[in-house]
Amino acid sequence: MALLTDPVAIAGLVTREVRSGTRAGTPTRIAVARRTYPTDQGDLWDALTNPQRLPRWFLPVSGELRLGGRYQTEGNAGGVIEQCEEPKRFAVTWEMGPQMSWLEVSLSPEGEGTSLELVHEAEVDPEFWSQFGPGAVGVGWDLALMGLGLHIASGAPVDPATAMEFPLTPEGITFIRTSAVGWADAAIGDGDDPTQAHTAAEQTIVFYTTMPEDSPES
Repeated sequence: MALLTDPVAIAGLVTREVRSGTRAGTPTRIAVARRTYPTDQGDLWDALTNPQRLPRWFLPVSGELRLGGRYQTEGNAGGVIEQCEEPKRFAVTWEMGPQMSWLEVSLSPEGEGTSLELVHEAEVDPEFWSQFGPGAVGVGWDLALMGLGLHIASGAPVDPATAMEFPLTPEGITFIRTSAVGWADAAIGDGDDPTQAHTAAEQTIVFYTTMPEDSPES
């Protein structure tokens, strides 16, 4: 994690947006993260979709990795590959237990690099949103996009043990705080109450920076 000597700057590489939407008549909230990477579109697409490469910065993935197939990330979400336009965009369902949301990733040329836009849409759970806001998913994606950046920069895998320990380090706590506050500000931009949004951000920071066995809910 030598590249994270300035975690505020690294967190600042992500542009964050929150939108309100609907899906089949049900209200949704949409977290949008954008970051540009210093590599060509084909290489970034490969990093995002190659099952041999995904574990180097994210998680092992298995299943039928084709349009209409089901995938499963190790210890996390699975779902259906609904759209795939190589090397421009893909869309999948993001299913964890009974909860289903929708994820879309788009790539486009940006100067000498490639811009990535990640859109995560979920039905509104007022209690959960009030407690954590968009940072519940947003901080997780920011951490993943950071890992992708480290991998793209070096070509080397991100050490899983180091990645797990990172949120508990001083640099990790700073990164997560910067990310969570950024997501709170994005929610305020979509109409959320500022006090409630920043209170939710603080809850998110505690969630990501507390060891599970130390959590009062464990």
